Amino acid sequence: MARAKSPIYVVPFKRRRQGKTIFKKRLALLESRKPRLVVRKTNRNMIVQIIAFMPEGDRTLVSVNSKKLKEYGWIPKRNMPTSYLAGFLAGKMAKAKGIKDIVLDIGRHTPSFQSIVFAALKGAIDAGMDSKLGMELSEERIKGVHIAEYAKLLKGDKEKYSKQFSEYVKNKVEPEKLPELFEKVKAKISES
Repeated sequence: MARAKSPIYVVPFKRRRQGKTIFKKRLALLESRKPRLVVRKTNRNMIVQIIAFMPEGDRTLVSVNSKKLKEYGWIPKRNMPTSYLAGFLAGKMAKAKGIKDIVLDIGRHTPSFQSIVFAALKGAIDAGMDSKLGMELSEERIKGVHIAEYAKLLKGDKEKYSKQFSEYVKNKVEPEKLPELFEKVKAKISES
Protein backbone atom coordinates (compact mmCIF):
# COMPACT_ATOMS: atom_id res chain seq x y z
CA MET A 1 0.00 0.00 0.00
CA ALA A 2 1.35 3.45 -0.94
CA ARG A 3 1.89 6.15 1.62
CA ALA A 4 0.07 9.45 1.35
CA LYS A 5 2.32 12.18 -0.05
CA SER A 6 0.10 15.12 0.90
CA PRO A 7 -2.12 15.91 3.87
CA ILE A 8 -5.48 14.14 3.85
CA TYR A 9 -7.27 17.16 5.31
CA VAL A 10 -6.66 20.75 4.20
CA VAL A 11 -7.42 23.36 6.85
CA PRO A 12 -9.66 26.15 5.48
CA PHE A 13 -8.58 29.77 5.66
CA LYS A 14 -8.94 31.37 9.09
CA ARG A 15 -11.73 33.80 8.08
CA ARG A 16 -13.69 30.88 6.62
CA ARG A 17 -13.27 28.84 9.81
CA GLN A 18 -14.48 31.83 11.85
CA GLY A 19 -17.53 32.17 9.60
CA LYS A 20 -16.63 35.70 8.47
CA THR A 21 -15.96 35.26 4.74
CA ILE A 22 -17.29 33.15 1.91
CA PHE A 23 -14.34 33.27 -0.47
CA LYS A 24 -16.21 32.09 -3.61
CA LYS A 25 -18.69 34.94 -3.17
CA ARG A 26 -15.91 37.45 -2.47
CA LEU A 27 -13.97 36.38 -5.57
CA ALA A 28 -17.06 36.84 -7.74
CA LEU A 29 -17.50 40.38 -6.36
CA LEU A 30 -13.83 41.23 -6.90
CA GLU A 31 -13.90 39.98 -10.50
CA SER A 32 -16.40 42.73 -11.34
CA ARG A 33 -13.55 45.24 -10.78
CA LYS A 34 -16.03 47.72 -9.33
CA PRO A 35 -16.08 49.22 -5.84
CA ARG A 36 -18.29 47.25 -3.48
CA LEU A 37 -21.19 48.78 -1.58
CA VAL A 38 -20.74 46.88 1.67
CA VAL A 39 -23.88 46.88 3.85
CA ARG A 40 -23.74 45.44 7.37
CA LYS A 41 -26.34 45.31 10.11
CA THR A 42 -25.42 45.48 13.78
CA ASN A 43 -27.83 45.12 16.67
CA ARG A 44 -28.60 48.86 16.67
CA ASN A 45 -27.08 50.41 13.55
CA MET A 46 -26.50 50.14 9.84
CA ILE A 47 -23.01 50.47 8.37
CA VAL A 48 -22.70 51.34 4.67
CA GLN A 49 -19.24 51.50 3.09
CA ILE A 50 -17.83 51.72 -0.39
CA ILE A 51 -14.68 49.63 -0.57
CA ALA A 52 -12.22 49.18 -3.41
CA PHE A 53 -9.94 46.17 -3.78
CA MET A 54 -6.21 46.85 -3.74
CA PRO A 55 -3.54 44.12 -3.97
CA GLU A 56 -2.06 45.25 -0.64
CA GLY A 57 -5.52 45.17 0.98
CA ASP A 58 -9.00 46.61 0.64
CA ARG A 59 -9.32 50.39 0.89
CA THR A 60 -12.41 52.08 2.31
CA LEU A 61 -13.38 55.01 0.10
CA VAL A 62 -16.60 56.04 1.88
CA SER A 63 -17.98 54.98 5.24
CA VAL A 64 -21.32 55.92 6.80
CA ASN A 65 -22.61 54.69 10.13
CA SER A 66 -26.30 55.32 10.77
CA LYS A 67 -25.26 57.36 13.85
CA LYS A 68 -24.06 60.02 11.39
CA LEU A 69 -27.71 60.65 10.45
CA LYS A 70 -28.17 62.43 13.80
CA GLU A 71 -26.39 65.39 12.21
CA TYR A 72 -29.27 65.64 9.74
CA GLY A 73 -32.00 65.32 12.37
CA TRP A 74 -32.76 61.59 12.03
CA ILE A 75 -33.07 59.21 14.98
CA PRO A 76 -30.93 56.21 13.94
CA LYS A 77 -32.61 52.88 14.49
CA ARG A 78 -32.05 49.63 12.62
CA ASN A 79 -34.99 49.90 10.25
CA MET A 80 -35.70 50.39 6.55
CA PRO A 81 -35.82 54.23 6.51
CA THR A 82 -32.49 54.43 8.35
CA SER A 83 -30.89 51.93 5.98
CA TYR A 84 -32.15 53.89 2.95
CA LEU A 85 -30.90 57.22 4.32
CA ALA A 86 -27.48 55.74 5.19
CA GLY A 87 -27.20 54.35 1.64
CA PHE A 88 -28.37 57.69 0.22
CA LEU A 89 -25.73 59.59 2.23
CA ALA A 90 -23.00 57.11 1.22
CA GLY A 91 -24.06 57.46 -2.41
CA LYS A 92 -23.87 61.26 -2.25
CA MET A 93 -20.42 61.12 -0.63
CA ALA A 94 -19.20 58.59 -3.23
CA LYS A 95 -20.54 60.66 -6.12
CA ALA A 96 -18.64 63.67 -4.77
CA LYS A 97 -15.46 61.54 -4.93
CA GLY A 98 -16.14 60.53 -8.53
CA ILE A 99 -17.32 56.96 -7.88
CA LYS A 100 -20.13 55.93 -10.22
CA ASP A 101 -20.47 52.13 -10.49
CA ILE A 102 -20.91 49.84 -7.51
CA VAL A 103 -21.70 46.21 -6.82
CA LEU A 104 -23.63 45.18 -3.70
CA ASP A 105 -21.86 43.13 -1.02
CA ILE A 106 -24.17 41.93 1.76
CA GLY A 107 -21.64 39.50 3.21
CA ARG A 108 -23.20 36.61 5.10
CA HIS A 109 -26.67 38.17 5.31
CA THR A 110 -29.35 36.08 3.68
CA PRO A 111 -30.89 37.96 0.75
CA SER A 112 -34.61 38.04 1.52
CA PHE A 113 -37.49 39.96 -0.05
CA GLN A 114 -37.86 43.56 1.25
CA SER A 115 -34.68 43.24 3.36
CA ILE A 116 -33.17 46.39 4.85
CA VAL A 117 -29.81 45.68 3.21
CA PHE A 118 -31.47 46.28 -0.16
CA ALA A 119 -32.87 49.59 1.11
CA ALA A 120 -29.28 50.84 1.42
CA LEU A 121 -28.65 49.89 -2.22
CA LYS A 122 -31.83 51.69 -3.28
CA GLY A 123 -30.64 54.79 -1.40
CA ALA A 124 -27.27 54.70 -3.15
CA ILE A 125 -28.92 54.28 -6.55
CA ASP A 126 -31.27 57.19 -5.82
CA ALA A 127 -28.21 59.26 -4.93
CA GLY A 128 -26.87 58.73 -8.46
CA MET A 129 -24.85 55.52 -8.28
CA ASP A 130 -25.11 52.82 -10.97
CA SER A 131 -25.67 49.17 -10.14
CA LYS A 132 -26.95 46.28 -12.22
CA LEU A 133 -28.75 44.83 -9.22
CA GLY A 134 -32.04 46.49 -8.47
CA MET A 135 -34.72 45.46 -6.00
CA GLU A 136 -38.35 46.49 -6.01
CA LEU A 137 -38.94 47.93 -2.57
CA SER A 138 -42.13 49.46 -1.22
CA GLU A 139 -41.84 53.27 -1.19
CA GLU A 140 -44.14 53.35 1.83
CA ARG A 141 -41.83 51.06 3.82
CA ILE A 142 -38.79 53.09 2.78
CA LYS A 143 -40.44 56.29 4.06
CA GLY A 144 -41.50 54.62 7.31
CA VAL A 145 -45.26 54.69 6.74
CA HIS A 146 -45.56 51.23 8.33
CA ILE A 147 -43.87 52.54 11.51
CA ALA A 148 -46.15 55.60 11.59
CA GLU A 149 -49.27 53.44 11.19
CA TYR A 150 -48.14 51.13 13.99
CA ALA A 151 -47.49 54.15 16.23
CA LYS A 152 -51.03 55.42 15.54
CA LEU A 153 -52.38 51.97 16.40
CA LEU A 154 -50.54 51.92 19.75
CA LYS A 155 -51.29 55.56 20.61
CA GLY A 156 -54.23 54.52 22.84
CA ASP A 157 -52.08 52.22 25.03
CA LYS A 158 -49.60 54.61 26.68
CA GLU A 159 -47.50 51.85 28.27
CA LYS A 160 -46.91 49.89 25.05
CA TYR A 161 -46.44 53.08 23.07
CA SER A 162 -43.79 54.49 25.41
CA LYS A 163 -42.00 51.13 25.56
CA GLN A 164 -42.01 50.52 21.78
CA PHE A 165 -41.11 54.08 20.76
CA SER A 166 -39.01 55.12 23.76
CA GLU A 167 -36.08 56.31 21.63
CA TYR A 168 -38.34 58.55 19.55
CA VAL A 169 -40.16 59.91 22.62
CA LYS A 170 -36.83 60.60 24.38
CA ASN A 171 -35.67 62.63 21.36
CA LYS A 172 -39.03 64.47 21.10
CA VAL A 173 -39.92 62.95 17.74
CA GLU A 174 -43.47 61.78 17.07
CA PRO A 175 -43.24 58.41 15.32
CA GLU A 176 -46.61 59.13 13.66
CA LYS A 177 -44.87 61.88 11.67
CA LEU A 178 -41.89 59.76 10.59
CA PRO A 179 -42.60 59.99 6.82
CA GLU A 180 -42.53 63.82 6.99
CA LEU A 181 -39.26 63.73 8.95
CA PHE A 182 -37.86 61.27 6.39
CA GLU A 183 -38.54 63.71 3.55
CA LYS A 184 -36.91 66.60 5.46
CA VAL A 185 -33.78 64.57 6.23
CA LYS A 186 -33.52 63.32 2.64
CA ALA A 187 -33.76 66.93 1.41
CA LYS A 188 -30.99 68.00 3.84
CA ILE A 189 -28.71 65.22 2.62
CA SER A 190 -29.42 66.19 -1.01
CA GLU A 191 -28.47 69.82 -0.30
CA SER A 192 -25.19 68.98 1.44
